[in-house]
Amino acid sequence: MELGDLSAFLAVARSGGFREASRRSGLSPSGLSEAVRRLETKLGVRLLHRSTRSVATTEAGARLLDRLGPALGEVEAALDVVNGFRERPAGTLRLNVPASAARLVLPTIVPAFLKAYPDIKLDVTVDESFVDVLAAGCDAGIRYEERLEQDMIAVPIGPRRQRMATAASPAYLAEQGRPTHPRDLLAHRCLRGRFPSGTVPVYEFERDGEVVTVDPDGPMIVRLGGGLDLAIETAVAGCGVIQTFEDWVRPHLDSGALVPVLEDWWGSFSGPFLYYPGRRHLPAPLRAFVDFVKDGHDGSGQKVRRLSSTRIEEGSGRCSSPADEEV
Repeated sequence: MELGDLSAFLAVARSGGFREASRRSGLSPSGLSEAVRRLETKLGVRLLHRSTRSVATTEAGARLLDRLGPALGEVEAALDVVNGFRERPAGTLRLNVPASAARLVLPTIVPAFLKAYPDIKLDVTVDESFVDVLAAGCDAGIRYEERLEQDMIAVPIGPRRQRMATAASPAYLAEQGRPTHPRDLLAHRCLRGRFPSGTVPVYEFERDGEVVTVDPDGPMIVRLGGGLDLAIETAVAGCGVIQTFEDWVRPHLDSGALVPVLEDWWGSFSGPFLYYPGRRHLPAPLRAFVDFVKDGHDGSGQKVRRLSSTRIEEGSGRCSSPADEEV
């Protein structure tokens, strides 16, 4: 079997289509299609169901994908050992990150990293879903602690404390009045967000150890990540109250386009982590990025932690025990 044909099938199966696989791999859709067709002919079995809108694996394709991913990963790792003999690391680093990291964390790191390592190419996927980074074809991800996968190495990246801000425009507050307690928001028009899973998170507040959650109504719900800028601009236009990352709305707070609401109730939480599988050999581009972050280029100055499977409550995805290992 041609290794390139196997790699083409893996790329298409993981991406769910030829166009997305082409974007990620740099190969043409027609070239990928021909490679998969050639592989199916050699094996004598259909591996993919194709339609005009999507691509899905057959049962045979799904079984091949399960075994092929780790095997090709080992081949790539073996070949990447040669990278250690280069003067400068080279290759592609694939990251899966939420929109908050793409907007608030990576811009302070990526430009300097790319200048320091001109032979490395970054392929960044912005995704709000809780994903298996390896199954998604990525080398590493950025997530918050309660959404980290088990048995991963976690490196603090970006600000170590963040806050959720609640805000509205001066015009809205002049017309509707200013809430003095979180439950007052139940009588206000609130702009909400929705995760890809369909879950609409509640508004959360905390003060002096008291935690209050409210589930207000409002005129608009947007998909978290890509739709958040629209929600913020809608709040600036005076259409409702919004709750999101303080850093995301800070420019509007500083300009006066939005004003803080219930600021003494704003809760804080720990910052995000860069996480990746705890394996002995890291691809050279990922090792360079990890070292770059650990060297303090993000300003965190925090140590690296290993998240063991006992750190995360079974089935909940939430970290429970502080028994971390320093790496």
